[in-house]
Amino acid sequence: MTPPKKARKATERSVRGYALDTELVQGGILRSQFGETSEALFLNSGYVYDTAEQAEARFKGEDDGFIYSRYANPTLAMFEKRMCLMEGAEAARATATGMAAVTAALTCQLEAGDHVIAAKALFGSCRYVVETLLPRFGMSSTLVDGADLDQWRQAVRPETKAFFLESPTNPTLEIIDIAAVAEIAHEAGARLIVDNVFATPLHQRPLELGADITVYSATKHIDGQGRCLGGVVLSSEKFIMDYLHNFMRQTGPSMSPFNAWVLLKGLETLALRVERHCASAARIADHLAGKSQVARTLYPGRADHPQAALAVRQMASGGPMVAFELAGGKPAAFKFSNALKLIRISNNLGDTKSLITHPATTTHQRLTEEARQELGITGGLLRLSVGLEAVEDLVADIDAALDRV
Repeated sequence: MTPPKKARKATERSVRGYALDTELVQGGILRSQFGETSEALFLNSGYVYDTAEQAEARFKGEDDGFIYSRYANPTLAMFEKRMCLMEGAEAARATATGMAAVTAALTCQLEAGDHVIAAKALFGSCRYVVETLLPRFGMSSTLVDGADLDQWRQAVRPETKAFFLESPTNPTLEIIDIAAVAEIAHEAGARLIVDNVFATPLHQRPLELGADITVYSATKHIDGQGRCLGGVVLSSEKFIMDYLHNFMRQTGPSMSPFNAWVLLKGLETLALRVERHCASAARIADHLAGKSQVARTLYPGRADHPQAALAVRQMASGGPMVAFELAGGKPAAFKFSNALKLIRISNNLGDTKSLITHPATTTHQRLTEEARQELGITGGLLRLSVGLEAVEDLVADIDAALDRV
């Protein structure tokens, strides 16, 4: 297999000159007059002004202070700043959930008559937004095979305004050439949005590859401990201020300050956790590939992955997720999942605990059988989010369950 590369973020420097591991602990801190060590948690909804003139200036945008926590909040501002330092983005806005981030990133810049091109291999809720929600408001969409660059080109129309993809994809871990798709989007005068959840912000940087906007479900590895929901949109200062800021101010998909505080705590250990997730995932993928009950193993860090060369080019490791298909189809997948003792059944991912998902009956169940087959989401396919348990224990749990199959 291709050995995972060391996470690029550990040695890179931020715009402040610090290693990015340092920024994950210290970046963006706003201390109050009390000089607290940890980030302060501001749970207030509103703010007071020294004078009526100051209130007027803030509403005009002439004063940088806070107005209302639906618009901005000191705890959210710290989380957004820390995410920007890690991602290399100029600006960010935190949202209530990952799906709020996806929906806001698309709809804030679109209007009736606009056209969106998206990869077919998307999380089920993302496909709902692209296929069902946007057309209700007069925005058309086209789904393409994300790995086929000609399909992206052929789908372009004069009214195309946005491209949307995730890479690696959920759940089959297909890799899409972000730089190439970004070039096609820009030639068409459109913006590229990349959902970067599976790669994590430490092991893939879409903005550096040419994407215009990156979105995350911070619920996943950024929190990483199954505690709270959250999302974030990162882009240029111009995009955030021209499109997203006022959209969020008026429509209100805001993150809770408490969740922002929890996510700040998650960021402090993100580099350590992701390194362990990815190292264990690589070992488990190799182990699964040698098992007779496993029809195929999909892991971007393995040389037998369909886009292995591209994965090496744009990712710093194979990532924390493994997909594999059992030869016995859905009955075998269910029997295997039910036999696991340490790895638990859940539709979540990016947790300290290892979690197994049967996409065909959960995360992607709303797709037609034809659509699932087209994407390779068979009855035997399972998605494993590798946690922080000892990898030897995880392998033993997998082997015992495979023996039952």
